[in-house]
Amino acid sequence: MEFLYETVQQLTWQHLVMYAIGGLLIYLAVARDMEPTLLLPLGFGTLLVNIPWVSETLPSPYEALTTLYNAGIANELFPLLLFIGIGAMIDFGPLLSNPKLMLFGAAAQFGIFFTFCTASMFFDELSAASIAVIGAADGPTSIFVAQTLVPGSDILGAIVVAAYSYMALVPIIQPPIIKLLTTRKERLIRMPYQEKQVSKRTRILFPIFIFLLTALVAPSAASLVFFLMFGNLIRECGVLNALSETAQKVLANLVTLVLGISIATQMQADRFLAPQTLLILGLGLFAFIFDTAGGVLFAKFLNLFLKKKINPMIGAAGISAFPMSGRIVHKMGLKEDPQNFLLMHSIGVNVSGQIASVIAGGVILSLMLH
Repeated sequence: MEFLYETVQQLTWQHLVMYAIGGLLIYLAVARDMEPTLLLPLGFGTLLVNIPWVSETLPSPYEALTTLYNAGIANELFPLLLFIGIGAMIDFGPLLSNPKLMLFGAAAQFGIFFTFCTASMFFDELSAASIAVIGAADGPTSIFVAQTLVPGSDILGAIVVAAYSYMALVPIIQPPIIKLLTTRKERLIRMPYQEKQVSKRTRILFPIFIFLLTALVAPSAASLVFFLMFGNLIRECGVLNALSETAQKVLANLVTLVLGISIATQMQADRFLAPQTLLILGLGLFAFIFDTAGGVLFAKFLNLFLKKKINPMIGAAGISAFPMSGRIVHKMGLKEDPQNFLLMHSIGVNVSGQIASVIAGGVILSLMLH
């Protein structure tokens, strides 16, 4: 009983705040269905790692989580495995039918480099670069870059929470930005989709070509792109259908779940409740907003020269929140005009954003490590 009282006496307001944060993450996962595979284990794990522990002889209650963290996050294994599942989910058909959509994926990474310059005023360069990648809306890439540049840093937990939270909040964050930057006339632009048959050979060669091109131009991104494109190659090769289904469902969900539990080790009160955490969350949102704006404004710029206008809303899908961002743009188009179907265009841009975000992460690593 005395030991119990000792534990309770160690409770501080910081612990109570972290319990509230853990409860909020669980609420968002269960009640709002926001990235439940990640936020539910992350929220529940946050409760565990903030249990006061005063014993010097017994192992801490979250030692198992620390073991998972060292086995899968510290060596970047879990983010890379997750990319196999993501690659297996992606259909590059719309992008291959209209390759110029790659430009929008590249334009939507503008916020990353703009935020890097801003974050450099508050953090050292390596930390600023890690924070800036939040804007890609690509959780695995954010983890990989941060763990490579600032391994074991106190800012890792805030970076991960920001990256995945903003991914989950895409339906809330993006529509106001898109409406602010476009007129109703622009949102009513129709883009008929003419499906072009993409050969199986092209689908197989594409991930191989993208991997080789990226690895030669930005070697630091080679492992990221390899796992993403390997997952897609499993999907498209036609001889590993059962493995492709497993990668898309079982592997992706299982790794995401373990990833969330592992990341919870970074959610300890003394690490997370610091002024820099709020600053990181703000800078991450800043990056996310400017990435969305970059894609929309790039489409508006192209329309100055194009006879056949582009609906600028599809530019917002250039972030890496696949396939949420593409679907949101499609729904916004239907809301303005029930006969305006933008899904294939927006998904094509969204897929290009997935590739561009990984390459952007590799470029950041190359710039910082050389």
